Amino acid sequence: MIKLLRVDHRLLHGQVAVSWFNSLDVNTILIANDAVAKDDFRKSAIRLAKPENAKLVMKSISDSVAAINSGVTDKYKMLVVVESVDDADRLIRGSKEKVAALNVGGTKPREGTINYSKAVNLTSEEAEKLAALEHDGVNVYLQQVLNETAEKFSKK
Repeated sequence: MIKLLRVDHRLLHGQVAVSWFNSLDVNTILIANDAVAKDDFRKSAIRLAKPENAKLVMKSISDSVAAINSGVTDKYKMLVVVESVDDADRLIRGSKEKVAALNVGGTKPREGTINYSKAVNLTSEEAEKLAALEHDGVNVYLQQVLNETAEKFSKK
């Protein structure tokens, strides 16, 4: 069961590992990202941030979707973290499990991005994908840390 799907370009770090993990009453963190799935160095670095009481799984987007759709993840209460809006869109659209909400916590500034909050910078293509997810019933909101108020996504 997916308790939270979060976009964070840093993937697993202190905020996610401690505050989000503990507040959500989850037992598993799934890092869904194609590049990480193939990079042993990044996997090792991510493991360093894992909470002691967490199960940590790192899979490609397609393998994550396959695991979710197969039912093998049903026994877990999961925090799923993806690196990009594109990864989130692929996971949501590929999963049979209805993802009710998408937390956009951090996307780094890049050429062609518009700043949506202090930690969220989106290209027009990413904003379109988020707007389409909203249109399809996913609650898309911006919230970097728990003590900030969640801000409903609104395309600029």
